[in-house]
Amino acid sequence: MEKYLIVCPLVFLAGLVDSIAGGGGLISLPAYLVAGVPPHMALGTNKTSSSLGTIVSTARLAKNGFVDWKAAIPGGICSILGAVCGATISLYVSEAVITHMMILILPVVAFYVLRTKNMGEDERTGSVTGPRLTAMVCAFGLVMGVYDGFYGPGTGTFLLLLLTGLAHMDTRRAAGVTKVLNLSSNLSALLTFLISGNVYYSLGLVSGLFCIAGHSIGSALVVKGGRQVVRPVILIVLCILFGKLAVGF
Repeated sequence: MEKYLIVCPLVFLAGLVDSIAGGGGLISLPAYLVAGVPPHMALGTNKTSSSLGTIVSTARLAKNGFVDWKAAIPGGICSILGAVCGATISLYVSEAVITHMMILILPVVAFYVLRTKNMGEDERTGSVTGPRLTAMVCAFGLVMGVYDGFYGPGTGTFLLLLLTGLAHMDTRRAAGVTKVLNLSSNLSALLTFLISGNVYYSLGLVSGLFCIAGHSIGSALVVKGGRQVVRPVILIVLCILFGKLAVGF
């Protein structure tokens, strides 16, 4: 019960934050570790809850016509391949390496998430199109798929930055493609962890419901000033979780 009391509220917050500003994995993955879930099991269980939440976000964006399927489908396939490779590699890495690596990476990823204050607020024009766009999306999907399968936190934010910054997609289309790629890598990595027996089923499914609730409520909070509210929350939670991990390991 203690694990549920620690993980579920934080996964709800992760879903809320992810739907507004991205970077929800920065909260959810450390939450599982703080609750005492072994690193490999935490990676797999986090994929369970995050996949459920991402399905909601992806469906909402697709329903509103924000997904460029010509680029998203091949990019999603590359994300699947990358995530399977990343998740497989993570299974051969010791739990201590994963935990210590997260302590090093967490502040770096958080820095990039927190410094992109205007991400998603400015519409871009002059988007890359055609085969060049598809090739870029596939490359981004493959590289970030490996990262998502191996580790994960910040994947959606990095994809959004790549698509808006390098492919010059407008933020809505970029968000739609990002969700498809992120969902593809999440589900394929989850399958890899399921096959290897590294998923805490009950905790993953229950926390997944909280993640869905967070994504649903967060989508209604994307109003003026929403990002300014949520980013200090990310920073506070990250500081607490990072401190706990540093002391505990």
